[in-house]
Amino acid sequence: MNHFGKIKRVFLMVLDSLGAGEMPDAAAFGDEGAHTLRSLSGSKELVIPHLRELGIGNIDGLGFLGTTDTPKAAYGRLSELSNGKDSTVGHWEMAGVVSPNPLPTFPDGFPPEIIEPFCALTGRGVLCNKPCSGTQVIEEYGARHMRTGELIVYTSADSVFQIAAHEDVVPVEELYRYCEAARKLLVGKYGVGRVIARPFTGQPGSFTRTSRRHDYSLAPPSETVLDVLKAAGYAVISVGKIKDLFAERGLTRMFVTSGNAGGMVRTGELVNTDFNGLCFVNLVDFDMLYGHRQDVNGYARALSAFDRWLGDFLPKLREDDLLMITADHGCDPADDSTDHTREYVPLLVYGKKVLPVNLGTQRGFTNIAATIADLFDVAYDCPGLSFFGELTEMPMHLAGAAVRARERAYAPYSGYTVGAALLADSGRVYTGCNMENGAYAPSLCAERAAFAQAVSAGERRFRMIAIAGGLSSRDGAITDICPPCGVCRQVMQEFCEPDFPVVLVKPRLYGRYEDVEIHTLRELLPLGFKL
Repeated sequence: MNHFGKIKRVFLMVLDSLGAGEMPDAAAFGDEGAHTLRSLSGSKELVIPHLRELGIGNIDGLGFLGTTDTPKAAYGRLSELSNGKDSTVGHWEMAGVVSPNPLPTFPDGFPPEIIEPFCALTGRGVLCNKPCSGTQVIEEYGARHMRTGELIVYTSADSVFQIAAHEDVVPVEELYRYCEAARKLLVGKYGVGRVIARPFTGQPGSFTRTSRRHDYSLAPPSETVLDVLKAAGYAVISVGKIKDLFAERGLTRMFVTSGNAGGMVRTGELVNTDFNGLCFVNLVDFDMLYGHRQDVNGYARALSAFDRWLGDFLPKLREDDLLMITADHGCDPADDSTDHTREYVPLLVYGKKVLPVNLGTQRGFTNIAATIADLFDVAYDCPGLSFFGELTEMPMHLAGAAVRARERAYAPYSGYTVGAALLADSGRVYTGCNMENGAYAPSLCAERAAFAQAVSAGERRFRMIAIAGGLSSRDGAITDICPPCGVCRQVMQEFCEPDFPVVLVKPRLYGRYEDVEIHTLRELLPLGFKL
């Protein structure tokens, strides 16, 4: 359970495609150098004072947005574990499911083994059958479609099978049936993330897509945290395309919205209602209208509009509310492609009692699912680590920072990796990891690395240190606690008082307070001395 009172409502808001800089494997996805937020920062249209106050500029790699010494939220960024960069796998991962294989895409159009049975099922021919912009495809093929009744089938860089049809030629309900037929065909190696109905109206030269779009999604391959929350009796409310991305599974209430404006209005209404559970929101315009269309200024204006809305929304949050703001992938509007981009995503966590700490760079969107499960005290096993303890207890925040520092350790000889996080009296956290070398004796411990960094920055007084280390199991989990060596204990004695707290991270989990041991320096070094 959490330690400052039960959380009743969580608002998880996904700013679709708001990437926070290329991930280390971006080149493998053709996205080297991509950075959605950096591209937006060059626009005069970007005005985001409330996001800056929360701490978006304090996130690793986002200092160009402007930092603050007094952030109002906990801040960090997340890397993606799934092998993909689309909305479906991104949202699934936030809900706890990692996708090791990317969903299929069709840069050359769909093969005959899909198109031929689709035509047989619908009794109609197919136009286009290639990647294309949604507005361009109806301008190019709309007139012929109206003459012949053939369906406009197209895809994009995403894993989608889209069917566009004029409402006067193919009634919307009939178009939906065609999409259902396609969804049944598109399985296995052809299992696209979404089949999308794209109805439109108008005349040649002035076609307009209508609001009656409908998505038919592939269901998540395993249980998500949404399923677990629903089964436990919590409300799970979706706003925007969330219901489509999860094939309506694990949800108790669903609100369809038309773009960002509708999503923000609906979320603003929900914050004034009573419910106990999760409100999961997707704001799609960032991606759909601006990222894919490479409209930097339009994207910046949309993010500025969200920021203005956020200024009105934050004061409405209650004592037992938590707000998480993140994204599902990138879509750099200034790169050479209209495709999504493989990027980190930002994470801001705000609540009336949340510590405004640096959550660092965390492995996996799955940490969001683990944290939500922790918040509501439900059992959910996923490859993620809850950061909830970090938001509420300084020992747990340091424990999390130590675990992340351990991932950077260099220990090729012993395989014994250690990370340390040191809280200085100034409030700043310094991290260190162990570094071995072939001479063995000169190897550097994580604790001393953290102290060296802090002392080099002028710090001389310290409040607490956390240490995470040991041999790793096959899944990377810590197998034992790692007390500091004698040399490190004497270094602590040099700078710290006998009651200086030393936090030792216990095996596997660190998201709850009982998963650490806290000792004083006196307990670890009963006969320590100072000259």
